[in-house]
Amino acid sequence: MNQNPIVWLFFGISGRVSRLAYFLAGLFLAVVQAFLLYRFTLVPEDSTAGQFWAFLFWVAVVLSIWSNVALGIKRLHDMDKPGLFAVALFIPVVSILAFLILCLFPGTTGPNQYGQDTNRPA
Repeated sequence: MNQNPIVWLFFGISGRVSRLAYFLAGLFLAVVQAFLLYRFTLVPEDSTAGQFWAFLFWVAVVLSIWSNVALGIKRLHDMDKPGLFAVALFIPVVSILAFLILCLFPGTTGPNQYGQDTNRPA
């Protein structure tokens, strides 16, 4: 069964993603969270609208945690490294360095043990 590419990109853990796809997907997640937080700040405290925007923000945070893990795993796979190293994305200070490494260092050229091509499920 073919999986939707967007669902695979943000939630799947098999396959590989390129530096650009990793960066742009992460940027998209950050923009969504920032927008929801912005909308929350525009409404009066303790209002129904405030509760609605706060709920959406926290749903986005939870989903983006998993999405960042999935993106990190696939990016590591592209570099022919085990996905377990994605844990580094949650260690303060180290996470900044890990993010930069994932954004800047190229993946392996051609097939590797995690997939035939980048930006596709295995």
